[in-house]
Amino acid sequence: MALPLTAVTAAQATGTPPPSSPTAPAWVNGWQGSPTAGGTFDPASCPADTGLQNQTVRNIVPISTSGSSVRIRVSNAFGEAPLRVGAASVAVAGQGAAVAPGTLRPVLFSGKPTVLIAQGGEALSDPVRLDVTALQRLSVSVFLPERTGPATQHNNSRETNYLGSSNRTGDANAGPFDRPISCWLFATGVDVAPERSVVGTVVALGDSITDGDQSTIDADQRYPDWLARRFAALPGSKLAVSNAGIGGNELLYNRTPELFGVSAAARFPRDVLTQAGVRAVILTEGINDIGAENARAGDVIEVYKQLITQAHAAGLPVYGGTLVPFGGSNAIYGAAYGTPVADAQRRAVNDWIRGSGAFDGVIDFDAALRDPRDSNRLLPAYDSSDHLHPSDAGYRRMAETVDLDMLLRGALGTR
Repeated sequence: MALPLTAVTAAQATGTPPPSSPTAPAWVNGWQGSPTAGGTFDPASCPADTGLQNQTVRNIVPISTSGSSVRIRVSNAFGEAPLRVGAASVAVAGQGAAVAPGTLRPVLFSGKPTVLIAQGGEALSDPVRLDVTALQRLSVSVFLPERTGPATQHNNSRETNYLGSSNRTGDANAGPFDRPISCWLFATGVDVAPERSVVGTVVALGDSITDGDQSTIDADQRYPDWLARRFAALPGSKLAVSNAGIGGNELLYNRTPELFGVSAAARFPRDVLTQAGVRAVILTEGINDIGAENARAGDVIEVYKQLITQAHAAGLPVYGGTLVPFGGSNAIYGAAYGTPVADAQRRAVNDWIRGSGAFDGVIDFDAALRDPRDSNRLLPAYDSSDHLHPSDAGYRRMAETVDLDMLLRGALGTR
């Protein structure tokens, strides 16, 4: 894993000046599917364990911001060998696996349609001229001609994605894509050359609550989706939103199964610091450390401090999201989830987030979502029914809790 980036190297990696500069970024990250290893809960719905051969995956991804060109990232971060990409394309998504008429564009890598990606590496495509609008969904298709082995993926995409046999990157219609799947494969990002009002990217780093688990599939109801809607509606300056949530992710451990991702601390340089145009970070992690690992509040806080230090070293403000209630979740998730002992640790973490002054600002998701009659539980209207993850309404309420002016002040260096 790469060492933490300084402000200078972060600027070099993103192709943009440090966040204190008023200069508009050339690129922002409009969508991210943070990569994890190629395991699966259900091979029928996600073949990431075995991977692909002579197949095209069509990933359907929500884009958070408007612009005139895009570039895509294809990842082999967790591959077992170099990865050969035979072709790729991008388009505005249509119905199902179809694309909007007249929008399908081939994607090149250093001027060529094919690319070999080193084990552990990623490929960033050449710019593709394509007008995109905030809140649109894009179709990112990648053809894998050779046996890939376990596929770098994002498991719980909350989108219906598609597989087709052979090279189907140039197909605009849905017919060849006869297999729906539940994960994003190989494609891990779309950068956008933004309109002038977009001053940068805010990265939401988190676990399944940021990733949108239990939200309605194909409806883009994650809290970062709602945050993107709020920014898109703003007159004047706004931010692109990059969702770096991974279901099951933790601060302290590289959790098993591996599709839960390496720890937030380990993936921070890749999923946050090197994202195009990054100007601010929202951190909402720790509930799985407490629930699955019985972690103490002090251990969670120690990692928070490290991430804050790394963000500040890169010139980025970082905002702490409090941990939402999880009372009642033990019956589904076991371990320490929702227990009184674990809830005491959650409350201690939240007290520190609110009172320490270590973060550049606080987003009190706990206060916004808890039941005032039983503060260790989600308000029923905001509970998805598993008592750990919010409902669609809960995710929308999370986004409404975020102070957009606070993020913009931080992104522009005027906090």
